[in-house]
Amino acid sequence: MEDGDADDGVYTGNAGKDAALDRGWLLGHFKDAGDPRHSEAVEIKWGVHPAGEERARWVTGELRTALLVLISGRFRVRLPGRDVLLTEQGDYVVWGRGTDHSWAAEEESVVLTVRWPSVPGYAVVPGEDPRSERHTA
Repeated sequence: MEDGDADDGVYTGNAGKDAALDRGWLLGHFKDAGDPRHSEAVEIKWGVHPAGEERARWVTGELRTALLVLISGRFRVRLPGRDVLLTEQGDYVVWGRGTDHSWAAEEESVVLTVRWPSVPGYAVVPGEDPRSERHTA
């Protein structure tokens, strides 16, 4: 298998290596239109988080549904009125449209996140007010 080969409309790669090139994102609207990983229907992230890392701001005004699966580590998802602590490989949480959220890696963690649809406007931009992230599109 040759990583990054997409000449025939098929892309092969390694999640850990490819994720490091695009803040963890493997598939979504943000990939070039000719790339097999371009999708407006779904986005997928391979998140590698050091112990103690937290999301810079809460996501508010959420327009997507999300599934987050723990691959390794100990990972806390913060939701309004409750936290979900993922501790065993395969633990997961799903939240829907309109559910604000944030997260924190309690140990070095790897998580797989699937969100749908894939829409712009959620990126944390360095230098912006870190108190909240809101859909801006």
